[in-house]
Amino acid sequence: MLKKGNETNKLLLTTGMAWLFDAMDVGMLSFIIAALKSEWNLNEAQMGWIGSVSSIGMAMGAILFGILADRFGRKDILIITLLLFSIATGISAFTTTYILFLILRFFVGAGLGGELPVASTLVSENVPAKSRGRIVVLLESFWAGGWIIAAIISYFIIPSWGWRTALLISALPAFYALYLRYGLKESTIAWNEKSIKRPSLKENLLNLWNSRYYKTTIMLWIVWFMVVFSYYGIFLWLPSVVILKGYGLMHSFGYTLIMTLAQLPGYFVAAWLIEKWGRKWVLTTFLIGTAISALGFGSASNLFSLLSFGILLSFFNLGAWGALYAYSPEQYPTKIRASGTGIAAGVGRLGGILGPLMVGEMLTRQYSFTIIFTIFCVAIMVAVLAIIILGKETKGTKLE
Repeated sequence: MLKKGNETNKLLLTTGMAWLFDAMDVGMLSFIIAALKSEWNLNEAQMGWIGSVSSIGMAMGAILFGILADRFGRKDILIITLLLFSIATGISAFTTTYILFLILRFFVGAGLGGELPVASTLVSENVPAKSRGRIVVLLESFWAGGWIIAAIISYFIIPSWGWRTALLISALPAFYALYLRYGLKESTIAWNEKSIKRPSLKENLLNLWNSRYYKTTIMLWIVWFMVVFSYYGIFLWLPSVVILKGYGLMHSFGYTLIMTLAQLPGYFVAAWLIEKWGRKWVLTTFLIGTAISALGFGSASNLFSLLSFGILLSFFNLGAWGALYAYSPEQYPTKIRASGTGIAAGVGRLGGILGPLMVGEMLTRQYSFTIIFTIFCVAIMVAVLAIIILGKETKGTKLE
């Protein structure tokens, strides 16, 4: 266990930068989808598939790399996932066809989906229990930094230099992966002990559903599915929704940037509260705020309400994400921690497939934004009920 504050800060910064680069890619994709609509004459259903195929890759990546991290260590798998999404992103900048772009987005998603649960597990296992929740939420706050950078790059680069240049910038993390190879330490909780038997895939799956963990597994799968379903359904469509509400491309990018800035205070407030209120109630509170904000955003009829509810949506939703990443690894013992978190995230990515597709299909059928965002509101409240009924508090608990 890391004792010194500077070692914890170094770990937070090192893994946080990888997290930031992931967020850059996801955030930039929402702007690129809006740009590709006009360049490739895409309809709403095709736009939805770009986000959904990324989530298919993320689902498979989260499950596969989560299991591999329990067998071969967190550090090397983290580096592999970072390389995978960076290289695939760089190649996608040169594509000229919609189908090839979708194929490459699958591999980008696989790298992204694998990196996130592995990184949060690595950090959870290397910081003291009294500050673990706060540190993991601060790790997640790098996601907001990545989104803000993505919004800035998209606002200034895409209109003048095109979406391909933006993707090339997003591919630069491949070089950071080389630094990680030498600058990052493996997990210190039991992983290096030769007495620990590395579980098989079958053992991992069976352990998740034994009498001790089955309620936890059900709860996490429901929460991850509903949260990812709503997040990707909302945020991958955010610039496009602003455009469809009657504002131009540049205005859309600018307004989305303003909304994105609210993500950082959302994380910081969640980080402050999580060691005071506990994981369960911080996550519940921020999800309820997300549900109310989603309903208001979908019903917004003027610029003031659109921006106000968009800011609140960013604040509450990303704060909830921070709490979820702190909460999830604490549910399982070391030998199945990455697998349990990764598989839950993988189940969540199935929601990430359906969310963008649902929005595209419903817009094609001319459903109102009020109806669409009411569905997201209901989904989030289902997650809240699952946490209240099945969730347990893990504040201050020592990881097994």
